[in-house]
Amino acid sequence: MLIKQTVDHILTDDEIQGILDAGAAMPVEFARQALENGRQAQGLTLEELSALVHCEDPGIVRGIYETAHELKKRIYGERIVFFAPLYVSNYCANNCSYCAFRHANTELARVALTEEEIREEIRVLLRHGHKRVLVVAGEDPRMSGIEYLERCIAAVYSVNEGGATIRRANVNCAPLSLEHFKRLHATGIGTFQCFQETFHRPTYRQVHPSGPKSHYDWRVLSFDRAIEAGIDDVGTGVLFGLYDWRFEIIGLLGHARYLETKFGVGPHTMSVPRLEPAQNSDLSIHSPYMVSDDDFRKIIALLRIAVPYTGMILSTRESAEMRDELFALGISQASAGSRTDVGAYAHDEAPAPDPGDLTTAAGQFELQDHRQLHEMVQSFLKGEAIPSFCTACYRSGRTGDRFMELAKSGKIHNICQPNALASLKEYLMDYADEETRALGDQAIQRGLAELPENLRKLTEKMIARVEAGERDVYI
Repeated sequence: MLIKQTVDHILTDDEIQGILDAGAAMPVEFARQALENGRQAQGLTLEELSALVHCEDPGIVRGIYETAHELKKRIYGERIVFFAPLYVSNYCANNCSYCAFRHANTELARVALTEEEIREEIRVLLRHGHKRVLVVAGEDPRMSGIEYLERCIAAVYSVNEGGATIRRANVNCAPLSLEHFKRLHATGIGTFQCFQETFHRPTYRQVHPSGPKSHYDWRVLSFDRAIEAGIDDVGTGVLFGLYDWRFEIIGLLGHARYLETKFGVGPHTMSVPRLEPAQNSDLSIHSPYMVSDDDFRKIIALLRIAVPYTGMILSTRESAEMRDELFALGISQASAGSRTDVGAYAHDEAPAPDPGDLTTAAGQFELQDHRQLHEMVQSFLKGEAIPSFCTACYRSGRTGDRFMELAKSGKIHNICQPNALASLKEYLMDYADEETRALGDQAIQRGLAELPENLRKLTEKMIARVEAGERDVYI
Protein backbone atom coordinates (compact mmCIF):
# COMPACT_ATOMS: atom_id res chain seq x y z
CA MET A 1 0.00 0.00 0.00
CA LEU A 2 1.29 3.43 -0.93
CA ILE A 3 2.21 5.58 2.05
CA LYS A 4 2.74 9.18 1.04
CA GLN A 5 5.25 9.92 3.78
CA THR A 6 6.98 7.95 6.52
CA VAL A 7 6.47 9.29 10.05
CA ASP A 8 7.67 6.85 12.69
CA HIS A 9 6.71 8.75 15.85
CA ILE A 10 4.17 11.19 17.25
CA LEU A 11 5.37 14.62 16.17
CA THR A 12 6.53 16.99 18.89
CA ASP A 13 5.34 20.58 19.13
CA ASP A 14 8.71 21.79 17.89
CA GLU A 15 8.55 19.49 14.88
CA ILE A 16 5.04 20.63 13.95
CA GLN A 17 6.04 24.27 14.34
CA GLY A 18 9.19 23.65 12.31
CA ILE A 19 7.13 22.20 9.46
CA LEU A 20 4.82 25.22 9.61
CA ASP A 21 7.74 27.65 9.55
CA ALA A 22 9.30 25.85 6.61
CA GLY A 23 6.01 25.95 4.71
CA ALA A 24 5.72 29.68 5.25
CA ALA A 25 9.12 30.14 3.60
CA MET A 26 8.36 27.99 0.55
CA PRO A 27 8.10 29.77 -2.82
CA VAL A 28 4.77 29.93 -4.62
CA GLU A 29 6.02 27.40 -7.17
CA PHE A 30 6.42 24.79 -4.43
CA ALA A 31 2.80 25.34 -3.36
CA ARG A 32 1.64 25.14 -6.97
CA GLN A 33 3.46 21.84 -7.46
CA ALA A 34 2.06 20.56 -4.15
CA LEU A 35 -1.46 21.28 -5.40
CA GLU A 36 -0.71 19.51 -8.67
CA ASN A 37 0.54 16.50 -6.71
CA GLY A 38 -2.64 16.59 -4.65
CA ARG A 39 -4.76 16.37 -7.79
CA GLN A 40 -3.34 12.90 -8.39
CA ALA A 41 -5.26 11.62 -5.32
CA GLN A 42 -2.07 10.48 -3.64
CA GLY A 43 -2.33 12.79 -0.65
CA LEU A 44 0.14 15.43 0.54
CA THR A 45 3.34 15.39 2.51
CA LEU A 46 3.51 17.46 5.66
CA GLU A 47 5.69 19.99 3.84
CA GLU A 48 3.26 20.22 0.92
CA LEU A 49 0.32 20.74 3.26
CA SER A 50 2.22 23.41 5.17
CA ALA A 51 3.01 25.29 1.96
CA LEU A 52 -0.65 25.25 0.94
CA VAL A 53 -1.73 26.32 4.43
CA HIS A 54 0.30 29.51 4.09
CA CYS A 55 -0.19 30.21 0.40
CA GLU A 56 -2.37 33.24 -0.35
CA ASP A 57 -1.94 33.27 -4.13
CA PRO A 58 -5.53 33.73 -5.42
CA GLY A 59 -5.10 31.18 -8.21
CA ILE A 60 -3.74 28.52 -5.89
CA VAL A 61 -6.39 29.19 -3.25
CA ARG A 62 -9.06 28.83 -5.90
CA GLY A 63 -7.33 25.66 -7.06
CA ILE A 64 -7.47 24.21 -3.53
CA TYR A 65 -11.25 24.42 -3.51
CA GLU A 66 -11.57 23.12 -7.06
CA THR A 67 -9.25 20.20 -6.35
CA ALA A 68 -11.06 19.27 -3.14
CA HIS A 69 -14.39 19.27 -4.96
CA GLU A 70 -12.94 17.21 -7.81
CA LEU A 71 -11.45 14.63 -5.44
CA LYS A 72 -14.64 14.37 -3.41
CA LYS A 73 -16.66 13.68 -6.55
CA ARG A 74 -14.08 11.32 -8.07
CA ILE A 75 -13.64 9.14 -4.96
CA TYR A 76 -17.00 9.39 -3.18
CA GLY A 77 -19.32 10.48 -5.96
CA GLU A 78 -22.32 12.50 -4.80
CA ARG A 79 -22.93 10.17 -1.86
CA ILE A 80 -23.30 11.26 1.76
CA VAL A 81 -23.62 8.65 4.53
CA PHE A 82 -25.94 9.56 7.40
CA PHE A 83 -25.74 8.61 11.07
CA ALA A 84 -27.05 9.76 14.45
CA PRO A 85 -25.03 10.34 17.63
CA LEU A 86 -26.43 8.52 20.65
CA TYR A 87 -25.35 10.10 23.93
CA VAL A 88 -25.73 7.48 26.66
CA SER A 89 -24.14 9.30 29.61
CA ASN A 90 -22.99 12.81 30.52
CA TYR A 91 -21.26 11.80 33.76
CA CYS A 92 -17.63 12.87 33.40
CA ALA A 93 -14.55 12.99 35.61
CA ASN A 94 -12.76 15.44 33.33
CA ASN A 95 -12.77 19.23 33.47
CA CYS A 96 -12.39 20.10 29.80
CA SER A 97 -12.85 23.86 29.83
CA TYR A 98 -14.79 23.93 26.54
CA CYS A 99 -17.38 21.23 27.38
CA ALA A 100 -20.71 21.38 29.20
CA PHE A 101 -20.20 17.81 30.47
CA ARG A 102 -17.12 18.76 32.51
CA HIS A 103 -17.13 17.64 36.13
CA ALA A 104 -17.13 21.19 37.54
CA ASN A 105 -20.36 22.16 35.76
CA THR A 106 -22.73 21.64 38.69
CA GLU A 107 -25.71 23.11 36.82
CA LEU A 108 -25.86 20.17 34.43
CA ALA A 109 -28.32 17.41 35.31
CA ARG A 110 -26.37 14.15 35.13
CA VAL A 111 -27.91 11.20 33.32
CA ALA A 112 -26.75 7.69 32.42
CA LEU A 113 -29.22 5.71 30.34
CA THR A 114 -30.34 2.27 31.38
CA GLU A 115 -30.40 -0.52 28.82
CA GLU A 116 -34.15 -0.12 28.37
CA GLU A 117 -33.79 3.65 27.93
CA ILE A 118 -31.16 3.02 25.26
CA ARG A 119 -33.50 0.62 23.50
CA GLU A 120 -36.20 3.30 23.51
CA GLU A 121 -33.77 5.82 22.00
CA ILE A 122 -32.94 3.30 19.28
CA ARG A 123 -36.60 2.61 18.55
CA VAL A 124 -37.10 6.31 17.86
CA LEU A 125 -34.04 6.51 15.62
CA LEU A 126 -35.13 3.41 13.70
CA ARG A 127 -38.56 4.92 13.14
CA HIS A 128 -36.81 7.91 11.57
CA GLY A 129 -34.85 5.64 9.23
CA HIS A 130 -31.39 5.60 10.79
CA LYS A 131 -29.23 2.50 10.32
CA ARG A 132 -26.01 3.55 12.04
CA VAL A 133 -25.34 5.32 15.31
CA LEU A 134 -22.33 6.76 17.11
CA VAL A 135 -22.47 5.81 20.79
CA VAL A 136 -21.02 8.66 22.89
CA ALA A 137 -20.24 8.52 26.61
CA GLY A 138 -18.57 10.92 29.02
CA GLU A 139 -15.45 9.67 30.79
CA ASP A 140 -16.39 8.46 34.25
CA PRO A 141 -15.18 5.22 35.83
CA ARG A 142 -18.70 4.44 37.05
CA MET A 143 -20.60 5.27 33.88
CA SER A 144 -18.25 4.83 30.93
CA GLY A 145 -16.13 1.80 31.78
CA ILE A 146 -15.98 -1.23 29.52
CA GLU A 147 -18.78 -3.05 31.37
CA TYR A 148 -21.19 -0.17 30.80
CA LEU A 149 -20.13 0.18 27.16
CA GLU A 150 -20.67 -3.54 26.58
CA ARG A 151 -24.20 -3.28 27.93
CA CYS A 152 -24.91 -0.15 25.88
CA ILE A 153 -23.78 -1.66 22.60
CA ALA A 154 -25.65 -4.91 23.26
CA ALA A 155 -28.79 -2.84 23.89
CA VAL A 156 -28.29 -0.91 20.63
CA TYR A 157 -27.98 -4.09 18.57
CA SER A 158 -30.85 -5.86 20.37
CA VAL A 159 -33.67 -3.67 19.05
CA ASN A 160 -35.86 -4.80 16.18
CA GLU A 161 -38.44 -2.17 15.33
CA GLY A 162 -40.79 -3.56 12.70
CA GLY A 163 -37.95 -5.46 11.07
CA ALA A 164 -35.53 -2.53 11.24
CA THR A 165 -32.29 -2.76 13.21
CA ILE A 166 -29.16 -0.71 13.76
CA ARG A 167 -26.61 -2.25 11.43
CA ARG A 168 -23.51 -0.45 12.62
CA ALA A 169 -22.66 1.09 15.96
CA ASN A 170 -19.52 3.20 16.12
CA VAL A 171 -18.20 4.38 19.47
CA ASN A 172 -16.75 7.65 20.73
CA CYS A 173 -15.47 6.96 24.23
CA ALA A 174 -12.47 7.51 26.48
CA PRO A 175 -9.21 5.71 25.66
CA LEU A 176 -9.12 2.15 26.99
CA SER A 177 -6.43 -0.32 27.93
CA LEU A 178 -5.43 -2.99 25.42
CA GLU A 179 -7.49 -5.64 27.22
CA HIS A 180 -10.55 -3.42 27.36
CA PHE A 181 -10.16 -2.54 23.67
CA LYS A 182 -10.26 -6.27 22.95
CA ARG A 183 -13.55 -6.48 24.82
CA LEU A 184 -14.88 -3.44 22.93
CA HIS A 185 -13.90 -5.07 19.64
CA ALA A 186 -15.80 -8.23 20.65
CA THR A 187 -19.06 -6.26 20.93
CA GLY A 188 -19.14 -5.86 17.14
CA ILE A 189 -18.53 -2.13 16.90
CA GLY A 190 -17.46 -0.45 13.71
CA THR A 191 -15.15 2.53 14.17
CA PHE A 192 -13.55 3.56 17.46
CA GLN A 193 -13.50 7.35 17.50
CA CYS A 194 -11.38 9.50 19.79
CA PHE A 195 -10.55 13.17 19.26
CA GLN A 196 -7.20 14.49 20.40
CA GLU A 197 -8.92 17.91 20.66
CA THR A 198 -5.59 19.73 20.19
CA PHE A 199 -2.11 18.56 19.25
CA HIS A 200 -0.52 21.58 20.94
CA ARG A 201 0.67 20.22 24.27
CA PRO A 202 0.66 23.49 26.28
CA THR A 203 -2.89 24.19 25.13
CA TYR A 204 -3.87 20.59 25.84
CA ARG A 205 -2.67 20.95 29.43
CA GLN A 206 -4.46 24.28 29.81
CA VAL A 207 -7.87 23.12 28.57
CA HIS A 208 -7.69 19.73 30.33
CA PRO A 209 -6.62 20.79 33.83
CA SER A 210 -7.79 17.67 35.66
CA GLY A 211 -9.23 14.23 35.16
CA PRO A 212 -8.01 11.20 33.18
CA LYS A 213 -8.11 13.17 29.94
CA SER A 214 -5.30 15.42 31.16
CA HIS A 215 -2.81 12.70 30.11
CA TYR A 216 -1.90 13.64 26.52
CA ASP A 217 0.16 10.55 25.66
CA TRP A 218 -2.44 8.06 26.94
CA ARG A 219 -4.95 9.68 24.61
CA VAL A 220 -2.78 10.15 21.54
CA LEU A 221 -1.65 6.50 21.67
CA SER A 222 -5.19 5.14 22.08
CA PHE A 223 -5.35 4.17 18.40
CA ASP A 224 -2.20 2.08 18.76
CA ARG A 225 -3.89 0.01 21.46
CA ALA A 226 -7.20 -0.14 19.57
CA ILE A 227 -5.57 -1.41 16.38
CA GLU A 228 -3.45 -3.90 18.30
CA ALA A 229 -6.69 -5.13 19.89
CA GLY A 230 -8.16 -5.88 16.46
CA ILE A 231 -10.22 -2.74 15.78
CA ASP A 232 -9.48 -2.02 12.12
CA ASP A 233 -11.20 1.34 11.77
CA VAL A 234 -10.31 4.32 13.95
CA GLY A 235 -11.54 7.89 13.68
CA THR A 236 -9.53 10.94 14.67
CA GLY A 237 -10.22 14.64 14.95
CA VAL A 238 -9.42 17.89 16.71
CA LEU A 239 -11.67 20.62 18.07
CA PHE A 240 -10.85 23.56 15.84
CA GLY A 241 -10.78 26.76 17.86
CA LEU A 242 -8.69 25.61 20.81
CA TYR A 243 -5.40 26.54 19.11
CA ASP A 244 -4.11 27.78 15.75
CA TRP A 245 -5.88 25.72 13.06
CA ARG A 246 -2.72 25.65 10.94
CA PHE A 247 -0.86 23.84 13.71
CA GLU A 248 -3.75 21.43 14.20
CA ILE A 249 -4.05 20.21 10.63
CA ILE A 250 -0.30 19.52 10.49
CA GLY A 251 -0.76 17.57 13.73
CA LEU A 252 -3.68 15.65 12.23
CA LEU A 253 -1.80 14.72 9.08
CA GLY A 254 1.31 13.83 11.09
CA HIS A 255 -0.73 11.48 13.27
CA ALA A 256 -2.30 9.89 10.18
CA ARG A 257 1.12 9.32 8.62
CA TYR A 258 2.40 7.82 11.88
CA LEU A 259 -0.45 5.29 11.89
CA GLU A 260 0.15 4.47 8.22
CA THR A 261 3.85 3.90 8.88
CA LYS A 262 3.28 1.71 11.93
CA PHE A 263 0.16 -0.22 10.91
CA GLY A 264 -0.07 0.16 7.14
CA VAL A 265 -3.33 2.11 7.32
CA GLY A 266 -4.30 5.50 8.65
CA PRO A 267 -7.54 6.69 10.23
CA HIS A 268 -10.75 5.53 8.61
CA THR A 269 -12.36 8.88 9.35
CA MET A 270 -11.45 12.41 10.38
CA SER A 271 -13.96 14.62 12.16
CA VAL A 272 -13.77 18.40 11.94
CA PRO A 273 -15.79 19.87 14.83
CA ARG A 274 -15.50 23.61 15.38
CA LEU A 275 -15.76 25.19 18.84
CA GLU A 276 -19.36 26.06 19.70
CA PRO A 277 -20.89 27.62 22.83
CA ALA A 278 -21.37 25.25 25.76
CA GLN A 279 -23.10 25.74 29.10
CA ASN A 280 -20.98 27.64 31.64
CA SER A 281 -17.91 27.63 29.38
CA ASP A 282 -16.37 31.02 28.76
CA LEU A 283 -13.66 29.49 26.54
CA SER A 284 -16.28 28.08 24.18
CA ILE A 285 -17.42 31.65 23.45
CA HIS A 286 -14.22 33.70 23.82
CA SER A 287 -11.38 31.49 22.61
CA PRO A 288 -8.63 33.58 20.96
CA TYR A 289 -8.38 30.93 18.24
CA MET A 290 -11.93 30.95 16.90
CA VAL A 291 -11.99 29.74 13.30
CA SER A 292 -13.67 31.95 10.70
CA ASP A 293 -15.97 30.53 8.06
CA ASP A 294 -13.39 31.21 5.34
CA ASP A 295 -10.66 29.43 7.27
CA PHE A 296 -13.01 26.55 8.02
CA ARG A 297 -13.73 26.09 4.33
CA LYS A 298 -9.99 25.99 3.69
CA ILE A 299 -9.48 23.42 6.48
CA ILE A 300 -12.02 21.06 4.91
CA ALA A 301 -10.59 21.46 1.43
CA LEU A 302 -6.98 20.99 2.53
CA LEU A 303 -7.73 17.88 4.55
CA ARG A 304 -9.64 16.36 1.64
CA ILE A 305 -6.59 16.83 -0.56
CA ALA A 306 -4.16 15.66 2.14
CA VAL A 307 -6.03 12.41 2.94
CA PRO A 308 -8.24 11.79 -0.11
CA TYR A 309 -9.38 8.29 0.90
CA THR A 310 -10.20 9.06 4.52
CA GLY A 311 -13.84 9.68 5.34
CA MET A 312 -14.56 13.17 6.64
CA ILE A 313 -17.36 13.74 9.13
CA LEU A 314 -19.26 16.98 9.73
CA SER A 315 -21.55 17.38 12.73
CA THR A 316 -24.62 19.53 13.33
CA ARG A 317 -22.43 22.07 15.15
CA GLU A 318 -22.47 23.88 11.80
CA SER A 319 -25.43 25.70 10.29
CA ALA A 320 -27.51 24.10 7.58
CA GLU A 321 -26.16 26.57 5.03
CA MET A 322 -22.53 25.93 5.97
CA ARG A 323 -23.01 22.17 5.99
CA ASP A 324 -24.61 22.16 2.54
CA GLU A 325 -21.64 24.13 1.22
CA LEU A 326 -19.00 21.94 2.86
CA PHE A 327 -20.41 18.66 1.56
CA ALA A 328 -19.09 19.60 -1.86
CA LEU A 329 -15.60 20.33 -0.50
CA GLY A 330 -14.89 16.94 0.94
CA ILE A 331 -17.37 15.84 3.61
CA SER A 332 -18.52 12.24 3.11
CA GLN A 333 -20.43 11.52 6.34
CA ALA A 334 -22.88 13.67 8.27
CA SER A 335 -25.03 13.44 11.36
CA ALA A 336 -28.71 14.23 10.96
CA GLY A 337 -31.44 15.05 13.44
CA SER A 338 -28.79 15.10 16.15
CA ARG A 339 -29.29 15.68 19.86
CA THR A 340 -26.39 15.87 22.31
CA ASP A 341 -28.54 15.81 25.43
CA VAL A 342 -28.78 12.34 26.93
CA GLY A 343 -32.13 10.62 26.33
CA ALA A 344 -33.41 13.33 23.99
CA TYR A 345 -34.60 11.15 21.11
CA ALA A 346 -37.25 9.47 23.21
CA HIS A 347 -38.64 12.96 23.84
CA ASP A 348 -38.09 14.24 20.32
CA GLU A 349 -41.56 15.76 20.12
CA ALA A 350 -40.27 18.43 22.51
CA PRO A 351 -38.74 21.44 20.74
CA ALA A 352 -34.97 21.70 20.48
CA PRO A 353 -33.29 24.24 22.80
CA ASP A 354 -33.31 27.81 21.52
CA PRO A 355 -30.00 28.68 19.84
CA GLY A 356 -27.87 30.77 22.16
CA ASP A 357 -29.83 29.84 25.30
CA LEU A 358 -27.23 27.99 27.35
CA THR A 359 -28.79 28.56 30.75
CA THR A 360 -30.99 25.49 30.60
CA ALA A 361 -29.19 23.56 27.86
CA ALA A 362 -28.64 19.90 28.57
CA GLY A 363 -26.43 19.10 25.56
CA GLN A 364 -22.68 18.94 25.30
CA PHE A 365 -22.57 22.03 23.09
CA GLU A 366 -24.88 24.20 21.03
CA LEU A 367 -26.17 22.77 17.74
CA GLN A 368 -26.82 24.88 14.65
CA ASP A 369 -28.45 22.48 12.16
CA HIS A 370 -31.72 21.17 13.59
CA ARG A 371 -32.98 19.47 10.42
CA GLN A 372 -34.42 16.02 10.94
CA LEU A 373 -33.24 13.12 8.83
CA HIS A 374 -36.18 13.26 6.41
CA GLU A 375 -35.53 16.97 5.82
CA MET A 376 -31.87 16.36 5.05
CA VAL A 377 -32.68 13.46 2.74
CA GLN A 378 -35.08 15.62 0.76
CA SER A 379 -32.62 18.52 0.70
CA PHE A 380 -29.87 16.28 -0.65
CA LEU A 381 -32.11 14.75 -3.27
CA LYS A 382 -33.14 18.21 -4.48
CA GLY A 383 -29.43 18.97 -4.81
CA GLU A 384 -29.02 15.77 -6.87
CA ALA A 385 -26.94 14.04 -4.21
CA ILE A 386 -27.44 10.46 -3.04
CA PRO A 387 -28.19 9.92 0.65
CA SER A 388 -26.66 6.59 1.66
CA PHE A 389 -27.58 4.29 4.53
CA CYS A 390 -25.09 1.60 3.59
CA THR A 391 -23.24 -0.29 6.31
CA ALA A 392 -21.97 -3.12 4.11
CA CYS A 393 -18.20 -2.71 4.28
CA TYR A 394 -17.87 -3.47 7.97
CA ARG A 395 -20.03 -6.58 7.76
CA SER A 396 -18.26 -7.76 4.60
CA GLY A 397 -14.79 -7.41 6.07
CA ARG A 398 -13.90 -4.38 3.96
CA THR A 399 -12.24 -2.54 6.84
CA GLY A 400 -8.78 -1.21 7.65
CA ASP A 401 -6.20 -1.81 4.96
CA ARG A 402 -8.64 -3.91 2.89
CA PHE A 403 -10.95 -0.91 2.53
CA MET A 404 -8.05 1.40 1.67
CA GLU A 405 -6.74 -0.97 -1.00
CA LEU A 406 -10.13 -0.92 -2.71
CA ALA A 407 -10.43 2.84 -2.30
CA LYS A 408 -6.99 3.65 -3.70
CA SER A 409 -7.49 1.30 -6.64
CA GLY A 410 -10.74 3.07 -7.51
CA LYS A 411 -12.73 -0.16 -7.13
CA ILE A 412 -14.63 0.96 -4.05
CA HIS A 413 -16.96 3.11 -6.19
CA ASN A 414 -18.19 -0.07 -7.86
CA ILE A 415 -19.27 -1.32 -4.44
CA CYS A 416 -20.41 1.90 -2.76
CA GLN A 417 -22.61 3.17 -5.58
CA PRO A 418 -24.76 0.01 -5.90
CA ASN A 419 -25.04 -0.31 -2.12
CA ALA A 420 -25.95 3.35 -1.71
CA LEU A 421 -28.70 3.09 -4.32
CA ALA A 422 -30.15 -0.07 -2.78
CA SER A 423 -30.08 1.45 0.71
CA LEU A 424 -31.72 4.62 -0.59
CA LYS A 425 -34.49 2.57 -2.22
CA GLU A 426 -35.11 0.86 1.12
CA TYR A 427 -35.36 4.22 2.87
CA LEU A 428 -37.76 5.58 0.23
CA MET A 429 -40.09 2.61 0.55
CA ASP A 430 -40.11 2.47 4.35
CA TYR A 431 -39.87 6.09 5.51
CA ALA A 432 -40.30 8.68 2.75
CA ASP A 433 -43.32 10.74 1.77
CA GLU A 434 -44.57 10.88 -1.80
CA GLU A 435 -42.48 13.89 -2.84
CA THR A 436 -39.29 12.43 -1.40
CA ARG A 437 -39.95 9.07 -3.06
CA ALA A 438 -40.29 10.77 -6.44
CA LEU A 439 -37.07 12.72 -5.94
CA GLY A 440 -35.33 9.59 -4.71
CA ASP A 441 -36.38 7.45 -7.64
CA GLN A 442 -35.02 10.12 -9.98
CA ALA A 443 -31.72 10.07 -8.07
CA ILE A 444 -31.58 6.28 -8.33
CA GLN A 445 -32.03 6.46 -12.09
CA ARG A 446 -29.23 9.02 -12.35
CA GLY A 447 -27.03 6.83 -10.17
CA LEU A 448 -27.72 3.76 -12.27
CA ALA A 449 -26.79 5.66 -15.41
CA GLU A 450 -23.31 6.30 -13.97
CA LEU A 451 -22.56 2.60 -13.63
CA PRO A 452 -21.06 0.33 -16.29
CA GLU A 453 -23.56 -2.08 -17.83
CA ASN A 454 -22.67 -5.13 -15.74
CA LEU A 455 -22.88 -3.21 -12.47
CA ARG A 456 -26.04 -1.43 -13.57
CA LYS A 457 -27.77 -4.75 -14.17
CA LEU A 458 -26.56 -6.10 -10.83
CA THR A 459 -27.79 -2.98 -9.04
CA GLU A 460 -31.16 -3.13 -10.78
CA LYS A 461 -31.54 -6.68 -9.47
CA MET A 462 -30.61 -5.50 -5.96
CA ILE A 463 -33.22 -2.75 -6.15
CA ALA A 464 -35.81 -5.23 -7.43
CA ARG A 465 -35.12 -7.42 -4.38
CA VAL A 466 -35.77 -4.40 -2.15
CA GLU A 467 -38.99 -3.63 -4.01
CA ALA A 468 -40.04 -7.26 -3.48
CA GLY A 469 -39.71 -6.80 0.28
CA GLU A 470 -36.15 -7.88 1.02
CA ARG A 471 -34.12 -5.61 3.27
CA ASP A 472 -30.42 -4.98 3.89
CA VAL A 473 -29.42 -5.85 0.33
CA TYR A 474 -25.77 -5.16 -0.43
CA ILE A 475 -22.67 -6.37 -2.24
